[in-house]
Amino acid sequence: MADKNEFHDDRAILDIHDMPKFFPWVGLSLQHMFSMFGSTVIVPLLVGLSPSIALFASGVGTLLHIMITQRKIPAYMGSSFAFITPMLALMKTTGYPGIAQGVIGVGIVYMIVAAIIWGVGSDWVDKILPPIVVGPIVMVIGLSLAGSAAQDAMMKNGKYSLLYFGIALATLFLAIIFNMLFKGFIGLIPVLLAIVCGYVISVFCGIVDLHAIASAPWFKIPAFDIPGIDYKFKIDWAAILAITPIAFVTMTEHMGHIMVLDELTGRDFFKDPGLNRTLAGDGAASLFAGLVGAPAMTSYGENIGVMAITKIHSVYVLMGAAMFAILFAFVNKLNVLIMQMPMPVIGGISFLLFGTIATAGIQVMVENKVDMNLKRNLMIASTVMVIGVGNAYLQIKSFQFTGLAFATIIGIVLNLVLPQKAASERGHEQHLAAQKAEEEKQRLLHQKRMKQ
Repeated sequence: MADKNEFHDDRAILDIHDMPKFFPWVGLSLQHMFSMFGSTVIVPLLVGLSPSIALFASGVGTLLHIMITQRKIPAYMGSSFAFITPMLALMKTTGYPGIAQGVIGVGIVYMIVAAIIWGVGSDWVDKILPPIVVGPIVMVIGLSLAGSAAQDAMMKNGKYSLLYFGIALATLFLAIIFNMLFKGFIGLIPVLLAIVCGYVISVFCGIVDLHAIASAPWFKIPAFDIPGIDYKFKIDWAAILAITPIAFVTMTEHMGHIMVLDELTGRDFFKDPGLNRTLAGDGAASLFAGLVGAPAMTSYGENIGVMAITKIHSVYVLMGAAMFAILFAFVNKLNVLIMQMPMPVIGGISFLLFGTIATAGIQVMVENKVDMNLKRNLMIASTVMVIGVGNAYLQIKSFQFTGLAFATIIGIVLNLVLPQKAASERGHEQHLAAQKAEEEKQRLLHQKRMKQ
């Protein structure tokens, strides 16, 4: 329960340490689990890993993150897309043993950086990430995912499908209706209800394989890949170096998500519990994932979107979602049921989730009264937005800075090197100051003449 003396965000229906009652708790936690499920299982499916293990690792990783951050940050850990390319390459050569070492390496890198920040502090974060940088980056986090949402909503096997798009729009509008027109518990779980309704519509439209669900066994233990037990552990530096450097890219995404959570909850998580703890939490999640056979973990924007829509920020809800993920990893029939989640349903709800993240970036700039008439601010915001949303990545051999990471770096550099005001603005100010001084001089002369 919440400490009476700690800060409480009264804008939230449930703030970070508010504990919901049991039945609403179940519904709210399921809502978060359904929201992250598609992305968490699609990464291992693309690479050739076990979705059940990824689901299990995401649940345990989330609990580790919440514990390490002292139950102060409502974040959910899921499979990271940033590592797909090197994992696919390694799957064809070394198989999962090589991938595992890279994923474990990612966790260790996060821990090392967290230790360095613990030693030197994080006051520098405010200097390199002011609102004019944070706002556009947060907008990019949401808008850069817009293309993915649209593809999920419209495309069937690479071709446009009016049926798919209709289901996606129905899911979207149902979420809006549940959010806007209903009170009480229904109004708190609009995303979950919209997903369930969209799923039912998809069943009636014949795009869900019910046979796969019916034939699946009820319970199944995931086939964990544990080093030293399921395979012989032998250090593979090539595999480690293929994956580990990307950790520095995902750290920028992690910081972006923390910025969004800062804005949503009215807190500064870079100071309390500290960037060192948030990075250590992410690192622990990836470290555990590598030890059991899952891809690297990262905090999820989908769950941040759910919090933005519902105004439910409770860490207990996220803990519940994590426990459901662990449970569903063993309940195979439920696992298959959710794995059959129709893509248009995911796409339709993503329109709303990713959009709310983008609008949080606008809110950062509005609340901090960022003056977009200043050329400096205009240069920073416009550059970050187009590079990030356009996914203009920087690639050097096999190492790649994604659009978001590259945009973040560009924004930080521009903020540090650009003067507060352009030369033309300084010249204009000097002209106005001289004009004002002349007017004041004339006023004083006029007063002097009047006295004479």
